[in-house]
Amino acid sequence: MDLIDKPSQSRDKTIVELREFSRKLVRELGFMRSTLAESDLAPSAVHAILEIGATPGMQARDLARLLRLDKSNASRQIAKLESAGLVDRTASSEDGRSSELYLTRAGQQLRKKIDKFATDQVSSALRKLAPSDQQALVRALSLYASALAQDNDAKENQTPSAPNVQIVEGYYPGCIGDVASLHGRYYSQHSGFGVFFEKRVATELAAFAESLPDPGKGLWLVVDNARTLASVAIDSDPSTRIAHLRWFIVDDSLRGLGLGRQLMARAMAFVDERFDETYLWTFKGLDAARHLYEAFGFTLAEEANGTQWGKTVVEQRFIRRTKSPR
Repeated sequence: MDLIDKPSQSRDKTIVELREFSRKLVRELGFMRSTLAESDLAPSAVHAILEIGATPGMQARDLARLLRLDKSNASRQIAKLESAGLVDRTASSEDGRSSELYLTRAGQQLRKKIDKFATDQVSSALRKLAPSDQQALVRALSLYASALAQDNDAKENQTPSAPNVQIVEGYYPGCIGDVASLHGRYYSQHSGFGVFFEKRVATELAAFAESLPDPGKGLWLVVDNARTLASVAIDSDPSTRIAHLRWFIVDDSLRGLGLGRQLMARAMAFVDERFDETYLWTFKGLDAARHLYEAFGFTLAEEANGTQWGKTVVEQRFIRRTKSPR
């Protein structure tokens, strides 16, 4: 017959005792204090320093996931560490919309100090335990931590990883404000643009939307729960066979889902049926977008300092010629 390891006490009692031990562990390790490990940082900031130091170049979203923080709390924590001169945030070489996190020299020195404090704390406690009890403790804590992680991962995975989105062609109610807001937030954070730029997007997009439907113009939107989260448009001058790609942007929540590429594919299929050439204006430094443009056949035609965005930048004009013009 099967042998079953009968528990020595009820599961309810085990839960109560484990919760009590967990609270005591949190208290004794110092997590109830305003600062941790003889630093001037809150416990979550100390953990952030340790994780960034262990994985230089990690992205903010990965840190948030690792520390079980929501996106806004993680952003605030990183901003505080930047202000304190402990963390540097640089644009990703693979995706200009993502940031890589590194410890500064001061951050590295603080990490060494935190490591020494934690090592001394654990070493002192272990000296009070027999070697066999030390190994039993490590094994038990490892099993417990793994079980907690599995449970938390399962709960997070109950929320769909991808939004329930649809691609809509043409004007959609609320899209003008949503697209202007996407541009305003993104370019304020990454390029320092202000009200001039956001107003220009909203004004010109509104005029464009009023002209739809039009056989020489197109607008494609990614919509989730009545909110526009990505867009691209094709504008044109009726007197030419040249198209203008405009207002291409994808919200951070959609990154990695391929929706930006889907929008571009629809826009390029549209121009290939109607135009001999397509151009777009952007500016130097938006490397992720540039890679996508180049993947669809755009090449840099010219660049020079300009102020059409409300701030002096190195403006770039890319062009793409239709492979099989009509």
